[in-house]
Amino acid sequence: MAAKILIADDESRIRKLVSDYMTKEGYEVAQASDGQEALDKFYAEKPDIVILDVMMPEYNGYEVCEEIRDTSDTPIIILTAKDTEKDELNGFSKGADEYISKPFSPKILVARVNALLRRSNVIGEETMLEAGEIMVDINAHTVTVHGKNLELSVKEFELLCFFINNQGIALSREKILDNVWDYDYFGDARTVDTHVKKLRAKLKDYGKYIHTIWGMGYKFEVEK
Repeated sequence: MAAKILIADDESRIRKLVSDYMTKEGYEVAQASDGQEALDKFYAEKPDIVILDVMMPEYNGYEVCEEIRDTSDTPIIILTAKDTEKDELNGFSKGADEYISKPFSPKILVARVNALLRRSNVIGEETMLEAGEIMVDINAHTVTVHGKNLELSVKEFELLCFFINNQGIALSREKILDNVWDYDYFGDARTVDTHVKKLRAKLKDYGKYIHTIWGMGYKFEVEK
């Protein structure tokens, strides 16, 4: 059964845009145009993830988020034009899992939804990953590039899988450390740079998929 997404935004064009992308991804979509309808739909439809605008009639997104979080751990993404650090911190304090500022990339939003649903075990981890000419078999722990086998260390393999699962998302070195090396790792961010350098070298021409974001980290994106 397809995962269900609730999109709450008072702008119909935003609801349609997000709905079209999520439907194309194979999700079932419910929509709400104000905070009260969002709560009604949440309790009636029992969605697997909620995408909330902040500035809505009846109840704003923060209020809806807070009420949902009182009774449920359903993943919540705040999608809003309110983009100051204070606004973002407020969203997280109300229980949001992600905070995305408008204007936004629908593809990035889809990637965030996929990642949150995997994290909450609503959708299973893929056993086969594909990015351009790179194919990863997670169960067999093998990687092929343009049809040829590639030998990677355990951490290089896990790093590549993390990049492919988060295509198009800007990832800080700290976030990569937390997810690939786990929270109990006491090394520093240079560990990430060292492994990225080795991974790029082994991928050769396809190492260009890993883009450096200066002062922050990396983004994995297949070039068309």
